Amino acid sequence: MNVELRFQHIEYLIGLAGIPLVIALFLWVLRWKKKTARKIGDEQLVRQLTGSYSPKNFLFKFLLLAVSLAAIITGAANLQQPGPMEQVQRKGVDVAIALDVSKSMLADDIKPSRLDRAKQMVLKLMEQLPDDRIALVLFAGRAYMQMPLTTDHSAARMFVQQASPDVVPAQGTVITEALRMSNTAFNSKERKYKSIILITDGEDHDPGAVPLAQQLTEDGVMINTIGIGSPEGAPIPDPATGDFKKDQQGNTVITKLNEPELQQLAAATKGIYLRLSNIEEAVKALKDQLATIESTSMDDSAFKNFKNYFPWFLGAALVLLVLEFFYPERKRVAP
Repeated sequence: MNVELRFQHIEYLIGLAGIPLVIALFLWVLRWKKKTARKIGDEQLVRQLTGSYSPKNFLFKFLLLAVSLAAIITGAANLQQPGPMEQVQRKGVDVAIALDVSKSMLADDIKPSRLDRAKQMVLKLMEQLPDDRIALVLFAGRAYMQMPLTTDHSAARMFVQQASPDVVPAQGTVITEALRMSNTAFNSKERKYKSIILITDGEDHDPGAVPLAQQLTEDGVMINTIGIGSPEGAPIPDPATGDFKKDQQGNTVITKLNEPELQQLAAATKGIYLRLSNIEEAVKALKDQLATIESTSMDDSAFKNFKNYFPWFLGAALVLLVLEFFYPERKRVAP
């Protein structure tokens, strides 16, 4: 019988690398105790003072702590056994959301900020697209595939909530790279069922964006663009200084919404352009636009459920910690 096991959060197992450090610390404590005993000088006095001390008990208590720590780390990684597989049929489209996380998105001409409002809209949109597969691309001066196409919208929401300028160190607004990275999420053999939703202030003019959009439409990709911000613009907060961002001459930098480029991108691929003001209206317009794309039946092989073993590891750790607490370090004295 083939029993397939996996760790849900395998990255947590790196914590096991700390166990050897704990062992090294324990050995150092033993060495320190011996040195301290030698400094007293009088061996008979040392034996009298430490007569009830049990090195074996001390070692056993340490082993209980070390094993309980390993159990806690392993429990956090959550060992799982997949349950029976279930075929789920969906009809939907593939949607790649390209979200601008450049520092200009911190401007607050859209309250509470451009980025926060964009994230609110994305989360609301995902609620309205339960049968569509969604990918997430974060971009500024570079673009990164934060999450490939998935129907696991709960994971997608987590990635959206964590999006910030810190995720992309290189600053700027390179729309071309964002579109190119978004396109890699799709099946290149298909010529339909695909849409990119580009959410940005479009601050930096990117001359290669429109030609690339025209090329993508030949692959069946519809680009819908969402403009965040105002044409009048707003200063960019600088979290490092608590002030607004300055240029080399010391003038406050004003970031403005670049609507013409976003309108051209949408028009080139038969998509729509929206300036985000009312989230409900924007989500409805996007949902209606995506409904014009021919949907496809998708068979998702998903596990119905998982048998999780983390309670066993955490339970064992609790038992070991209680045992360590009550286990005496001193020798048992015969009555």
